[in-house]
Amino acid sequence: METARKTALDQNAPAGGWTALIDDVVEGRWVNPETGKTATVPYERIVIEESLAGAEADLVASLKLGERFTVVADHATFDAMGARVAKALTSLGPVETVILDHPHADMAAVADLTEKLAGAEAVIAVGSGTINDLCKFVTGKTNRRYAVFGTAASMNGYTSTTASITLENGLKVSLPSHAPSGFFIDLGVTAAAPRHLSASGFADCLVRSVAQVDWWMSHRLLGSVYSTVPYVLQQKDEDELNARAAGLAAGDIAANGYLHRVLTLCGLGVSFTGMSNHGSMGEHQISHYIDCFAGDRHPGTLHGQQVGVATLTMARIQRHYLESEKPPVIRPTVIDPADMARRMGDEIAAQCFAEIQPKIFDAKGAAEINEKLAAMWPTLRKELQAFALPVEEMEQMLRDAGGPMTAADLGLPVDFYREAVIHSREMRNRYSFIDIAADEGLLADFAAREQ
Repeated sequence: METARKTALDQNAPAGGWTALIDDVVEGRWVNPETGKTATVPYERIVIEESLAGAEADLVASLKLGERFTVVADHATFDAMGARVAKALTSLGPVETVILDHPHADMAAVADLTEKLAGAEAVIAVGSGTINDLCKFVTGKTNRRYAVFGTAASMNGYTSTTASITLENGLKVSLPSHAPSGFFIDLGVTAAAPRHLSASGFADCLVRSVAQVDWWMSHRLLGSVYSTVPYVLQQKDEDELNARAAGLAAGDIAANGYLHRVLTLCGLGVSFTGMSNHGSMGEHQISHYIDCFAGDRHPGTLHGQQVGVATLTMARIQRHYLESEKPPVIRPTVIDPADMARRMGDEIAAQCFAEIQPKIFDAKGAAEINEKLAAMWPTLRKELQAFALPVEEMEQMLRDAGGPMTAADLGLPVDFYREAVIHSREMRNRYSFIDIAADEGLLADFAAREQ
């Protein structure tokens, strides 16, 4: 019976297994189409299997991280897989466990985990976003390699070389860090995780369309760096994943397998570009604004859940422009530093205002942008249309996956969500169609239609 089940599942996997292509990248066989050279990435092993039962110790031993092991988890992830991993590692040497109580990826938790891991040799994270970011950042600061067993397909940060950390002043940022030496996924575990976690990860993948539109537009107008590599890596798997969106809500292993592939390949893209723009533009700024400034209005939703709602908002804004044969015509940028300070606090407002200076245009700068738009819009519009998914298709996929669709679905006050849409451009210096809509004087109207 088990053999028949495994055969059926294998038929849903890509030719070569769940890490086909990923293995080529990690082992230096994949040729970067932009350079014509084989790729190099800072990972030693990435393993995605339908079950890792009985293989945990061998996977960790292959990395040669040390002879004493510290497993880091929270209560939920320890129950899901941490206890199993800790028990398996006893065959290799002494094992300690660090169980974090409802951790947040902030500097206070970084300080706490730094102290707890002061004498640790081989650090093994068992969890998803918060656990991985904390272990990644703490071990990166002390130049110690680590491995992670993922317990949910909730985000694409497992294989990125940055960590999302909230600073002491409350500003959430992506900080340079390092990659895990080993990244291991048991699809049986992640498919059994609460369904909203996979829906959150799917939303982080759905971003591709709107992020690519924003990034290419920024590249063409402002000359910002752009790379096709992240999109080449994940294109085929994105199509496979989108076709299986409903399977995520049903706990389907194949759907979760393709979700992990896209999340992993997206994370690998950061190794080639040194930045996260390919999957993080205007829509992520809306989510960051929510996390930083919602305060007690924050419903406790996940990053990916917020990003999913913001992605639909972004797609509607972009659709307005991509359906128009007439180019946008922007005005000089109007941003009030005093109002920023009122909403953000003096320290964060000053930091953000300094960050966004390159995209604040005076009359001359606005005229130059308008001249470029007038000259290139017919061509640029067609280029951007090729990247964009239809809004209705994106809505259906997110609905099928079980993700929230609106601010009300998130449990977030709608007036605050609209504030986040309007002021998210103040968060960082990434130029998106939110900036264009704001400088055209249309953003408040777009935001007012969001529910």
